[in-house]
Amino acid sequence: MNSLWISKVKKSITEKQIDDNYSSDVCIIGAGVTGLTTAYYLVKSGLKVIIIDKSGIGEKASGHTTAKITLQHGLIYDYLINTYGYNFAINYFRANKKAISNIKEIIDTENIDCDFEFKNNYIYTTSQSEITKIQNEIAAINNLSNSDYASFLSDVDLPFKVEGTIKTKNQAQFNPVKYMYGLANSILNSGGQILTNSPVFDVQQNDTGYITYSGDYAIKSKYLVIASHYPFINFPGFYFSKMYQSTSYAIAIETNKKIPDGMYITTCDPILSFRTAKHNEKDLLILSGGDHKTGYSPESELFYGYNYLEQEAKKYYPDCKILYKWDTRDCITLDKVPYIGEFSKFMPNAYVATGFNKWGMTSSNIAANIIKDKILGQKNIFADTFDSSRFKPIKNRSELKNMASQVFKSFVSNRLKIPEKDLSSIKNYNGGIIHFNGTDIGIYKDKNGKIYAVNPTCTHLGCLLTWNNVDKTWDCPCHGSRFDYKGKNLYDPAFRDLDTYGIN
Repeated sequence: MNSLWISKVKKSITEKQIDDNYSSDVCIIGAGVTGLTTAYYLVKSGLKVIIIDKSGIGEKASGHTTAKITLQHGLIYDYLINTYGYNFAINYFRANKKAISNIKEIIDTENIDCDFEFKNNYIYTTSQSEITKIQNEIAAINNLSNSDYASFLSDVDLPFKVEGTIKTKNQAQFNPVKYMYGLANSILNSGGQILTNSPVFDVQQNDTGYITYSGDYAIKSKYLVIASHYPFINFPGFYFSKMYQSTSYAIAIETNKKIPDGMYITTCDPILSFRTAKHNEKDLLILSGGDHKTGYSPESELFYGYNYLEQEAKKYYPDCKILYKWDTRDCITLDKVPYIGEFSKFMPNAYVATGFNKWGMTSSNIAANIIKDKILGQKNIFADTFDSSRFKPIKNRSELKNMASQVFKSFVSNRLKIPEKDLSSIKNYNGGIIHFNGTDIGIYKDKNGKIYAVNPTCTHLGCLLTWNNVDKTWDCPCHGSRFDYKGKNLYDPAFRDLDTYGIN
């Protein structure tokens, strides 16, 4: 299912697959908003840049976001002050505030038509028990901004009663795919190159830098930027041990009822987010949320997935028509701060940007500027805040323990407890794992009963996959890789397809 953003954008450039060996100053893996923004700044600085991606421009996480351009990343600032101190928190605040103005500057400079609008951002609660958290967050924001940047409201433009809300002014929203095509056009016009539908399967170091391999060809570069959402290089770096992936859902609805003017999101689970979007000269309402860890089917669908969003939409907008549905994955760090900077001390001149914790629009611009400055040998005052090589005690120890337990379960316990099933136990238009002659086999039956069989072992680090019956995909509960029912790799960090079996 394509997002509203992808469905409504006409491709404005001719995309090219890798068809030869190339050389450049910088090779960027990933043609999402982070890779494109990084390339934009670097080509404007006079460097020769090549972007390569296994899909098209913005077709993965960046094209499935809700595209809120905001520095208010949930109840973040009170947490940062209490966890890392005032100086750390003010740098996080200033970096994200600067990112909003940077994005607007790019749009104006390049004359990008992407439905950019300044909007107020609201974090709301329907629970009286959350009011103290909201008040603490407002105090933290205004302390960091040295102004009344945030304010408390008890009455907002939502179709239900709230107990309290944080209003943060001068935030924004846009169509991210239109924005990315604007960046791509500027990059190409400035001499950069973009290679799409060209999966990278290996990166090797040499005396002068890096060789990035795709198909029968290679790209030589001095600098390497891994902007592929989730790093597919496991060692060194070990990013797979420092974050997990979360799946969230979105629907775009049309209704004759009045819709909220602004961007809204809950303080806690179940997440429910609102924003508007331009569509055929009319505003649609986008509801998003229903989050859960990728690879784990929630025990109850009451507050998860499309069912939850559709239920909420019909409750408040009974006449609504659901025009678009999509989901996405986000990399979640255990300390709530992105990893931006050097990939590893063992890989000089290689850089990474990941772990944006569902707030990729401002984080991508921060990342692009930090990496650009490192490549150009310039100081960036925010680099230490997002240092990708940081090694600090994990504050969120319960989440770390939970993640480790789930990974172990996927590697070991599930393999020992899978019940014996035969093919008749799998219903049409559904999937699951059977155990046959000592081998795990992932089975999917289409609506006509045709069987597709795969080896349900993730090609990233060997976790046992789980069946996602919403999207008809095999999902990894360890690190978030996804595969279609035929075994084709869809999402990183895995990049190889699953082995398949023939069933007689």
